Amino acid sequence: MRTKFSCLIALVGIFIAAPASAACTAIGKHDPASLRYICDGARGWAESVASGDTAVVVRILAEDFIGVDPKGKQYRKAAMVLNTKDAPKYFKKNQINDVIVRFYGPVAVAQGSETWERQNGKRGQFVWTDTWLRRNGRWQIIAAQDLSVSAEPGN
Repeated sequence: MRTKFSCLIALVGIFIAAPASAACTAIGKHDPASLRYICDGARGWAESVASGDTAVVVRILAEDFIGVDPKGKQYRKAAMVLNTKDAPKYFKKNQINDVIVRFYGPVAVAQGSETWERQNGKRGQFVWTDTWLRRNGRWQIIAAQDLSVSAEPGN
């Protein structure tokens, strides 16, 4: 009995200590490799906000990409690459919470959320929609829109 109880305690400890991975699910007929690529791209873009690594941004944003930031301002790929380099000055961490991807042939709409923490300790979330297009054999984001939601009480 003591051995079973010890094993149970060990398993509970593993589940509590293990980081929760972001849920990324698909709706609609899709290739599992496409879902994995889009989910990895979303995760990489989120993490780049804290790391400053522009490689994923360069790879997943189409040259004709247009995004809308949380303040309603449009931006292009080149601006996003430059801003990503400076983002770690402002963001301590940023991680994906969940992503739902709906596939419509060569188009996919990914909607998700991220939890962030700024260098000053303020916390919040981004809730977003990215439109992906498969062209010339590559999935890339052609449009994105973000909303920032404060995690501070009363905001």
